Amino acid sequence: YFKEEFSDGDAWAQRWVESKHKGDYGKFTLNAGKFYGHEEKDKGLQTSQDARFYAVSSRFDSFSNKDKTLVIQFTVKHEQNIDCGGGYVKLFPSGLDQSGMHGDSEYNIMFNLQINKDIRCKDDQFTHLYTLIVRPDNTYEVKIDNSKVESGNLEDDWDFLPPKKIKDPEAKKPEDWDERAKIDDPEDKKPEEHIPDPDAVKPEDWDEEMDGEWEPPVIQNPEYKGEWKPSQIDNPNYKGKWVHPEIDNPEYSSDSSLYHYESFGVIGLDLWQVKSGTIFDNFLITDDETHAEEYGNQTWGVTKEAEKKMKEQQDEED
Repeated sequence: YFKEEFSDGDAWAQRWVESKHKGDYGKFTLNAGKFYGHEEKDKGLQTSQDARFYAVSSRFDSFSNKDKTLVIQFTVKHEQNIDCGGGYVKLFPSGLDQSGMHGDSEYNIMFNLQINKDIRCKDDQFTHLYTLIVRPDNTYEVKIDNSKVESGNLEDDWDFLPPKKIKDPEAKKPEDWDERAKIDDPEDKKPEEHIPDPDAVKPEDWDEEMDGEWEPPVIQNPEYKGEWKPSQIDNPNYKGKWVHPEIDNPEYSSDSSLYHYESFGVIGLDLWQVKSGTIFDNFLITDDETHAEEYGNQTWGVTKEAEKKMKEQQDEED
């Protein structure tokens, strides 16, 4: 459905539209970067200004992925040692106004939409191949450098639908429910700071009629250790942690078409970058998983080793 390698020089600017929604969007340039595997083949769109939003998109013939596999693939190189910034793409419906595209524009797929799993991108300076596969059975797969890093079910791994179960609104924790596993020992008493001297003896000449009742002098209690807390014992009334019972959510219903969008028509880069220099290249949108893998090997796969070698040589020279 779409392929972009930026192999025809500045002609890319005729296919990609920069948004005018903001007047200070950062500029993309065509560049292979400071190190590469092939100076021409590795040219891609590179962010060129620090601390800027970026918004650019390219249109293709509208299509629906109904009953079809959808594969979205591209390469990213953060050669600037990125510390804060986007490296993802968005797919939009064909009705998008490209000149007005911005962060709140309606989109179908965002490559890093919040997922209930943790998928880590590569954080080195080299070019990497990212692939998202969405299948008509509502499953997905994410690949990095043509190797699977995550997969699963759309319903399970994103909050597209209301939850199947909810807490029973009629259920209440009983007032006498005791969740304390341990309690203070009621038999444990705090030692006194001072106690009568056990070695003290009433003087022989003590006259109780004259001197009153004799009391031994007090001494520091050797059992007294400063701040005191009672020891803990098992709570005989412990009932365990109360678990709120759940019921079927009346708002939930399954959706076999979660994967499906009636219209795909635009791919865009809608980003923020603190430190510029990221290069995007080798975009592919297809319904053929095998073709996507082969295309990745024919582009990223051909130049990746030479790119690393050039970087190593530059590091040695530095």
